[in-house]
Amino acid sequence: MQDFSDFFQECDNGPRLNELTGFFSDTAAGKSGFPSRKPAVDMRLLPNDDLLHRLIQLHSRRQGFFDQHYHASIPYRLEEECRMAHALLRYSQMRSGDLQFYSLGTAEGTMARVVSEMSGGKIQSLACSPNEENYKCFMAFGEPLGASFFLGPFHRLTKEHLRSTADLAHFADGFDIILEDTTFQMYSPNRLAQIEFVSQHLKPGGILLFLEKFRAADPLDYQAREEQKNLGFKAHYFGADEIARKTELVLNTMHECEVSLTEMAEAIYAQFDHCLVTWNSGNFYGLAASNDGDNLGRYLAAMMQPAIPVEYVYEPRPYCDLASWMRRRRLPT
Repeated sequence: MQDFSDFFQECDNGPRLNELTGFFSDTAAGKSGFPSRKPAVDMRLLPNDDLLHRLIQLHSRRQGFFDQHYHASIPYRLEEECRMAHALLRYSQMRSGDLQFYSLGTAEGTMARVVSEMSGGKIQSLACSPNEENYKCFMAFGEPLGASFFLGPFHRLTKEHLRSTADLAHFADGFDIILEDTTFQMYSPNRLAQIEFVSQHLKPGGILLFLEKFRAADPLDYQAREEQKNLGFKAHYFGADEIARKTELVLNTMHECEVSLTEMAEAIYAQFDHCLVTWNSGNFYGLAASNDGDNLGRYLAAMMQPAIPVEYVYEPRPYCDLASWMRRRRLPT
């Protein structure tokens, strides 16, 4: 068995569990960082689909405090979450048995809960967060069918813990799909070890999804996209003082744990044969990786087109193969 003790210590010492603890606790409790109005899906960007519409309605009813802060902070992230949930539901319908889905570090785990509810428990989901406030939001609507919650940081959910915990033991054989949602960037820039650790939980041929904020090759490009996000989107939900407060309190610290797309690709391809871009919003990108190209293709085929105005989308665009993009651009890290 591989020794991850150094990795565990690195995570324990990371910003998420130390200097950022107060921010995450207060935001998850609704004490600070709450938007002036609740974000709502822009239906003009999405197709007329009955399953999608029902999903959006349930997702809106299940959101907690942190979700509303999060979706008010990243342009069209709410639309993307609903798009991903819709793809998971469609993908699960192609399968004969249950689908095990792990959404790590995603606050109150709204998307995980919603897909389990809507699938009637066919999607067995697990969400995790180290904040008790997020767990309370997760349980606010009663114990959901097919959805579980691990109260702790992602690196403390080991294979041994899954095997020894009665209500999580059905996940011990691994997950079909895992989503890392802006989690790694809160701990360290060590994507190689982070991906290696999480990949242990993936079944052979499974799919690992990432959604992260990445450093740009040119710092001026990075800053321009940040200003676009703040002035063109966040200003609809937060005042200038609150945007500046979060930048000082969180984003400057988080930036030290961000990596470039090139660095991320190198860490992904150390574990996986295939990786494609699935979404982009300014400095944020969604990626999907797997060692089974056919299985990855089935998931991608279940996805609708990204629901985001074109002015927020940069290179590499969906559905660009990340390895081909690296060879073509030869970008420095």
